Amino acid sequence: MKRPAIGITIGYDEDRPDRHLLREDYVKAVVTAEGLPYVLAPVFHRDIPALLDRLDGLVLTGGSDVDPVLYGEAPHPKLGSVFRERDDFEIALCREAVRRDLPTLAICRGHQVLNVATGGTLIQDLPSEPSGGSVDHDPDTERASRIHDVRILDGSRLRRLLGKERVGVNSFHHQAIRDLGQGLVATAWAPDGVIEGVEDPSRRYLVGVQWHPESFWREAEGFAPLFRALVEAAQ
Repeated sequence: MKRPAIGITIGYDEDRPDRHLLREDYVKAVVTAEGLPYVLAPVFHRDIPALLDRLDGLVLTGGSDVDPVLYGEAPHPKLGSVFRERDDFEIALCREAVRRDLPTLAICRGHQVLNVATGGTLIQDLPSEPSGGSVDHDPDTERASRIHDVRILDGSRLRRLLGKERVGVNSFHHQAIRDLGQGLVATAWAPDGVIEGVEDPSRRYLVGVQWHPESFWREAEGFAPLFRALVEAAQ
């Protein structure tokens, strides 16, 4: 059986912005799920359709903050590094992938990119929110450390794939979804109410998670079903 081509977006090294950066866990998670990984650096917008013609599925990866100008807000004082070339490329890429109903798994920053690409907005800095929060979403921990639980919506694709109402997840973000994008449904929440999962039930496979499931690719009790479902939808 032909192994589907899965595109994986790539970020920039914040300390050396002249270099691209991608954690190997994304590639390992796709390979373990029997997908063929293709690393995607930004291209001209006119080339995005030709790029997606070569792919059967897409992973939107984590990384830097999304420029708030793209969802109609001024920058917050606690806004982190922004790479506008990456933002513009990935939002255009995501919109075209959604238009084509290309199976897509959006992770952490990618989860936020998906929301912005579909017309949603973001919380620019969770610790600055007036309501505060009971969860530290960006602790200094190992990549596969489970920091808090998320509650998963009954009947959602995410619930069917993971088979549990609650799962422990890692956490490396200070931004989060505020207003949902068009067509997206919230499917998972942290104990403080932060949206940790979204999906569009009308699509073949369009799932976003705020945590990093790829970091658990070595673990039997990890999140391999998210990647397997992506690859199956892409076949």
